[in-house]
Amino acid sequence: MATYKKIEVVGTSSKSVADAIKSAVSGASKSVRNVSWFEVAEIRGAVKGGEVSEFQVTVRIGFKVES
Repeated sequence: MATYKKIEVVGTSSKSVADAIKSAVSGASKSVRNVSWFEVAEIRGAVKGGEVSEFQVTVRIGFKVES
């Protein structure tokens, strides 16, 4: 049996939602061991001059708790 914990992080990208997700997972993986899964909680963005300038994605990251 395993125990997991969830944290929320926000990833950003000027290119796409997918890149923002990858940024969030990559960033979390630098300080959290045993990252196993993610789920997207929110998608939003910034608009400048009538154009989308940034994608922002809140991602829940799941990781296995070490015993």
